Amino acid sequence: MRKLMTLVLALLMIAGAAMGLAGCKDESKIVRVYNWGDYIDPDVTKDFEKETGYTVRYEMYETNEDLYTKLANSNASYDVIFPSDYMIERMVAEDMLAKIDMSHIENLKYIDKEFLSLGYDPNNEYSVPYMWGTLGILYNTKMVDGEIDSWSALWDEKYAGSIIMMYSQRDAIGAALKSLGYSLNSMDDQELQQAKDLLIEQSPLVLGYFMDETKDKMIAGEAALALVYAGDAVYCIDYNEDLTYIIPKEGSNIFYDAMCVPKNCKNMEGAEAFINFMCRPDIAARNADYIGYSSPSTAAREQMEDGNNPYAYPDLSKYKLEIFSTMGEKNKLYDVIWTEVLAKVGE
Repeated sequence: MRKLMTLVLALLMIAGAAMGLAGCKDESKIVRVYNWGDYIDPDVTKDFEKETGYTVRYEMYETNEDLYTKLANSNASYDVIFPSDYMIERMVAEDMLAKIDMSHIENLKYIDKEFLSLGYDPNNEYSVPYMWGTLGILYNTKMVDGEIDSWSALWDEKYAGSIIMMYSQRDAIGAALKSLGYSLNSMDDQELQQAKDLLIEQSPLVLGYFMDETKDKMIAGEAALALVYAGDAVYCIDYNEDLTYIIPKEGSNIFYDAMCVPKNCKNMEGAEAFINFMCRPDIAARNADYIGYSSPSTAAREQMEDGNNPYAYPDLSKYKLEIFSTMGEKNKLYDVIWTEVLAKVGE
């Protein structure tokens, strides 16, 4: 499993990539990768460079919305990105993704069939599965009263100042919707208004809205509960045995993150080489062990140190899970709700 030096390693990786770029005049040998923070083993990237001769220029974002905004509102060009299911669906609809020649992704054969032909990319044209997971609550058993099994715990006044929410629009609003008994993909104005009100009501109890920072705070015992992805829970539990993770009884999200190629990609050959490399079982196993998230490859799991972790690989039949879908015109309403909620945090 990865060490607490993840941020340092990531910064070194970025610096190394930049140095490599400075000395590399052949643009065809550069692969520009844009990924979530803490979502790759830096050594895997280095091995890709050694084996192929490509130089990786690596940048990170925090949320799907950050990724979308960067690509939609700037001239930034990347060769490989890692959006989630609903964002892939949105980007395809807005003609932001290029089709991938899957005949060049030889290692696609190692991806389990259950992770292919999903609703966000039914014909497997625009994406190659990377990781998957669930959304739930990470909590410190020494800091809460009894077992937690419901979203309502995130609104319990007993834990005022000790609750961490996720700085992610769909996830935070989704948790509120599920707490109210609604679908994660609600487009009903009244339901969304109730979710907004619930999050605003919660704001005095919240320590903060974080992403990667959540892991350090939960490991250090600085908060009692946090809204997290299962992969981050796996990482935290590895360093603090007082922590545990649950998928709330009301239901939650199951997400799929995939590797995609933006329409303005400058190096399709390099992008496909990188994607193919990441799907190779030995590489996928090392990468999943390092970041703690769930691999879509049984061949990789068989080589992993932690391929049967119950938090990363739960019995999905026991839970009520939904996949996020794109909201179309309702994206604007979600944006407004999110802005209003964040404005109340810290008041």
